[in-house]
Amino acid sequence: MTDKIAKPAQQPIQVYSWPTPNGHKVHIMLEECKLPYEVHAVNIGAGDQFKEEFLALSPNNKIPAILDPDGPDGRPMPLFESGAILVYLAGKVGKFLGKTDRERYNTLQWLMFQMGGVGPMLGQAHHFRLYAPERIEYATNRYTNEARRLYSVMDRQLSRHAFLAGRAYTIADIATWPWTRSHANQGVDLGDYPNVKRWFDEIQARPAVQRGIQVLADQRKPQDATAKENLFGATQYMKR
Repeated sequence: MTDKIAKPAQQPIQVYSWPTPNGHKVHIMLEECKLPYEVHAVNIGAGDQFKEEFLALSPNNKIPAILDPDGPDGRPMPLFESGAILVYLAGKVGKFLGKTDRERYNTLQWLMFQMGGVGPMLGQAHHFRLYAPERIEYATNRYTNEARRLYSVMDRQLSRHAFLAGRAYTIADIATWPWTRSHANQGVDLGDYPNVKRWFDEIQARPAVQRGIQVLADQRKPQDATAKENLFGATQYMKR
């Protein structure tokens, strides 16, 4: 009889993040995957995203970023861009991406829908409705209308399927759901999109989702002048 060789304990994934929709995507995914992780707050209002040590992980100075000590080739794996991180984590645990090629590509197209449409457009709706120093009617109307159009796309898809990519809960849902938490700020009433409302409530009830949105939640504060400058002012566009 031979002794079994114990596998080394998995080292925690290092997560550099802040409690925003993009940050919460990764927090939720890590909770859903039951992966060990340690969170490092990157206070984007205070300008932490411009520090050299963070830029070494995320050259686009955006959260979140991760460093996985147990990379696929046995070496540490750094990653930025929330969508790429979700794909990586799904591959690591073999869940939430799909089991067949068809399922995986279907999931990826809805992930790209979030990355290319839902995130950027709803982000602009937030900006012009809440944060712009002056009211610009054209911009406010344009992005509010685009937000509503995107909710209509989701509502139509969810009228035919339980989740965005079909029958199964995937990274497409994990990526999109945090953005819909602020629907009122986007000028959207979920009552107008009953299928989105059903989907939203079902995902919100998941224990891993409830844990994920609490990560760093107590550190987020109202934006002051310094935060607005770091997020929207000239500091954002300095050469680095």
